[in-house]
Amino acid sequence: MTSNNETQTYSIKKNDSDPHRIVIVGGGAGGLELATSLGNKLGKSGRARIVLVDCTSVHIWKPLLHEVAAGSMDASAHQLEYAAQARWHHFVFQQGALTALDRERKIITVAAVNDTDGFELLPQRELAYDTLVLAIGSVTNFFKVPGAEQHAIAVDTLSQAEHFRSRMIAACMRADRRIDLREGEQAPRPKLNIAIIGGGATGVELSAELRNTAEVLGAYGLHQLDAKRDIHITLIEAAPRILSALPEQVSIKTAALLQKLHIKVMTNEKVSEIQPLKVATASGKVLVSDLTVWAAGIQAPSILMQLGLAVNHLGQIKVAQTLVSETDPDIFAFGDCASCPWPLKDKSENNTVPPRAQAAHQQAVFMFDALERRLDGRPLQNFNYHDLGSLVSLGRFDAVGNLMGPLIGSTLFIEGFLARMLYISLYRRHLIALHGFMRTTADTLGQWLQRKTAPRVKLH
Repeated sequence: MTSNNETQTYSIKKNDSDPHRIVIVGGGAGGLELATSLGNKLGKSGRARIVLVDCTSVHIWKPLLHEVAAGSMDASAHQLEYAAQARWHHFVFQQGALTALDRERKIITVAAVNDTDGFELLPQRELAYDTLVLAIGSVTNFFKVPGAEQHAIAVDTLSQAEHFRSRMIAACMRADRRIDLREGEQAPRPKLNIAIIGGGATGVELSAELRNTAEVLGAYGLHQLDAKRDIHITLIEAAPRILSALPEQVSIKTAALLQKLHIKVMTNEKVSEIQPLKVATASGKVLVSDLTVWAAGIQAPSILMQLGLAVNHLGQIKVAQTLVSETDPDIFAFGDCASCPWPLKDKSENNTVPPRAQAAHQQAVFMFDALERRLDGRPLQNFNYHDLGSLVSLGRFDAVGNLMGPLIGSTLFIEGFLARMLYISLYRRHLIALHGFMRTTADTLGQWLQRKTAPRVKLH
């Protein structure tokens, strides 16, 4: 086994006849879709060698993480192993985190991978590239709020979502036994308080899913609490309204739906400190919280500021409208980690492409064409983002959103069954990009049949 001090170097190009080396860092929705499409065409033909790098071994569509956290989705049924996808679609997978970039030698360094006991599974490696694509997404932004990183749970990764789910089940069982961690003795009345910080799509969707989970856990006998009377869910937002990035009509309708679910919504409340079992706001309010979730924002990974590439004030890589880095013509970046111009957007607002799943998907499709053009020696085109609207799912209770586009002419508000079906179709479109239509159809049918014989939420 290679020691921790040794570094292995892979894919050193010997001569001009060797395949063009495209290294994609980040296996999120955009990165994995791009690696799959490039592998199917350029990798299969031998025209290019496609390498995907990610710090984890499995992929799950990030917008589903709130369902995993609530237990309404079994992650094992929806996660995809990168190694298997690489084998099926003619690209190479390398597990590990990006730690360094040597632009002169055209090499990236990938960190060693250890098991849960600390033993090395994969050594530190150097990967050579001809074209580098950075798509490493985003991480949680705690905005330097005292105690937030220590005492709040983020749901930005699969492990974090699974961690929260197990914590919630344990908290429900403790509350049912009247065990109050604040008092160290039995509480006079069983209760559970959950605070969700951040009224964006993640916070809103998680609050509704948690209400559903509380009801189902009670139905299966894991607790005898009244889901609405004894389990208190509070959504805290610093802005004047929840879903502030969406049209006001969507925000108003969603707030009304949450109220019907007995979810308390607090707006204009900026969190000032988080303690182990309390949340304090700048206005002086103190909320009791057995479980605190942080869903208040994202930021670019810190590694991006260490690569020697131009970044903006948020740490995102500055790219031209071609998605080429402003610093290096051999490096592309897209998705949450990139700051891409959006010239068609109202100049009075932030004129960069927003960090949304639909943007990453559109950029992945654009990047496939751009990389083919690069290999052919043709000029690159400009990426134009088309905002198709936004959808917010409240689980089995409802869904709301707005549609946009040239066929509509303006913003169209939708809710109910149509909104729910469109929300589900976004995930199915992602699966089709990874597996094709026939396999996605078969997989959807299999999951539907499995749900008929499984609990509505994961109970452990």
